[in-house]
Amino acid sequence: MSSDFEGYEQDFAVLTAEITGKIARVPRLPPDEKKQMVANVEKQLEEAKELLEQMDLEVREIPPQSRGMYSNRMRSYKQEMGKLETDFKRSRIAYSDEVRNELLGDDGNSSENQLIKLREERAHLLDNTERLERSSRRLEAGYQIAVETEQIGQEMLENLSHDREKIQRARERLRETDANLGKSSRILTGMLRRIIQNRILLVILGIIVVITILTAITFSLRRH
Repeated sequence: MSSDFEGYEQDFAVLTAEITGKIARVPRLPPDEKKQMVANVEKQLEEAKELLEQMDLEVREIPPQSRGMYSNRMRSYKQEMGKLETDFKRSRIAYSDEVRNELLGDDGNSSENQLIKLREERAHLLDNTERLERSSRRLEAGYQIAVETEQIGQEMLENLSHDREKIQRARERLRETDANLGKSSRILTGMLRRIIQNRILLVILGIIVVITILTAITFSLRRH
């Protein structure tokens, strides 16, 4: 399980390094090359998201007692992914000849103030986007914690259920032992009673024999 995660981790590291290098080149490219580079980066960002999803699935399969370290690494990778997306959005408008041409036109008749105003609006939109992404990451982190807590709770309930079954089986064995002890006690009591009765009978027989012998001796002495 951890080997699969580490494999995805290495792929993610290589891919994000490539994306970072390409994002840095985007603002300096001519419009045609820039469009091609932007499409390439967008494709790689999607691949990076898919890798994160695979890594997230692997983490969920790891036992709770070993999951903490991997969860922390996942949060770090997701933050890195959010930063890459933000840098990519900024690179598409920072020092962009394409944006300047759209605002100023080929003949340079548009106002520079419109360019400044549009950049401010875009910067404001990017700030709002970053806030939404941070909120989304916090919500996702909270959801993961809730899922982990639920899994731990389920495992605890399963353990309690197993312990309950063991206790019930132990109680049943105790009841059986008590019943067997009761039977053994009754048997021993009966045996002791019979032994006492036999001894009483032996004593009585002994007395009778002694009396008989004494009587016989007495009669024989009187005849003489």
